[in-house]
Amino acid sequence: MTDTSDPPAPREQRPDDASGADSSPPAPGPAGDRAAAVAGTSAAKGGAAAEKGRLGPPPWLAGGFLAPALILLGLLVVYPILYTIWRSLFDADGDTFVGLDNYAAMFTDSATFTALKNNAIWVAVAPALITACGLIFAVLTERIRWAAAFKIIVFMPMAISMVAAGVIFTLVYDHSPERGVLNAIAVGVHDTFASPSPYPGVRPREQGSPLRPDGGGFSTTAQVRPGQPVTLPLVALAPAKQQGLKAAKAATAEPGAVTGTVWADFAPGGGKPNQIDGNEKGLPKVEIEALQGGKVVATTTSRDDGTFRLAVPDGSYTLRLAESNFTPPYGGVTWLGPNLVTPAIIGAYVWMWAGFAMVLIGAGLAAIPRDALEAARVDGATEWQVFRRVTIPLLAPVLVVVFVTLVINVLKIFDLVYIMAPGSSIQDANVLALRMYLVSFIGESPDQGLGSAIAVVLFLLVLPAMIFNIRRFRSEQG
Repeated sequence: MTDTSDPPAPREQRPDDASGADSSPPAPGPAGDRAAAVAGTSAAKGGAAAEKGRLGPPPWLAGGFLAPALILLGLLVVYPILYTIWRSLFDADGDTFVGLDNYAAMFTDSATFTALKNNAIWVAVAPALITACGLIFAVLTERIRWAAAFKIIVFMPMAISMVAAGVIFTLVYDHSPERGVLNAIAVGVHDTFASPSPYPGVRPREQGSPLRPDGGGFSTTAQVRPGQPVTLPLVALAPAKQQGLKAAKAATAEPGAVTGTVWADFAPGGGKPNQIDGNEKGLPKVEIEALQGGKVVATTTSRDDGTFRLAVPDGSYTLRLAESNFTPPYGGVTWLGPNLVTPAIIGAYVWMWAGFAMVLIGAGLAAIPRDALEAARVDGATEWQVFRRVTIPLLAPVLVVVFVTLVINVLKIFDLVYIMAPGSSIQDANVLALRMYLVSFIGESPDQGLGSAIAVVLFLLVLPAMIFNIRRFRSEQG
């Protein structure tokens, strides 16, 4: 049978078919070269179209927005650093180039060496102590009901400035137990276990007294014998202390014993020195010792009316009022003295920053998968083993970040030391930042060349910790 249908019409050449035509290998010779040129032109046009269709602003616009920040960064950071390095190479006036002499002077100066030593103590103690406290607080807050209130209390010092914290702890460390909280506690504990002396500050008259100083106590200037009454007058007893005391009574002579009276030889209205007047008070509970050849042979205590009796064999004796009768009351600890000022200031710093460490470490604890902890407990691990072998390793990145951040802050510590250290201890509490300030701006002849050298050294000490932190942040983000 013959097919009478019309033959298919030829397909129209569409623009899309150009790609198909171009996909065939070009003919060799001049025709092939023309095809390659056409293909290159098409590719260039496609790249230009892609460039025109790129999302986002052009690079020059981004640079325009960044320019103000870069200018401020250069003016406030880069320029001061470079100028400080340049200034450290000149003398105090900034006129004479001295090279590295300021650095040599810095490392041979005893005050700067003390500042370096104190900075080393700060770096070794404060970050580790704060990190440990923050870890303990963060773990505790997961196991107590009132965790929110506890976190607020611990973190609240972070809202206080360093100056305010310094003023607060200056009062806390005050040497007077009436004002200093720590010394009030120390005195209370001490007096609980050791009774204070009954008559602190009491003494004999400076002239004409039968007593003379003997160490912390007082001894008779003349030898005494049994059967001879002795008078031991004392002064400087506060009137409030005399209230409730009985009137002094003259002792009677007794054979085979040394007798006498200890009394407060002063009363309103006057009286004769070294004689018992009617309105003068006897001193009870005074310890009296009889010495012969430098050795104590008998001891007694005065009665309520001040009289006493020492049974001794015949001979010559020296009577001594023991030192324990007049020992000054315990006044507490000199927290801000030369020996304890740096640990005391570190304690104030720990109080301020423990909350910061607690919050960061608490966030790290919240991110720890609980199934790992429960698996360790199911395997029979104790809570201490879970904490030491599971929790701590998983928290290691957070702990490192907290520790390094605190190292950077500790190296720059200034205001807390400046506020808390008294004038008598400021050289013992000195740190590099404070030393830089004192050398550069305080005193009759400030030396900004040496101060700039100290600033450069401080910058070099902080720089490695900053680089470490930046690299760690980048690695975590990557």
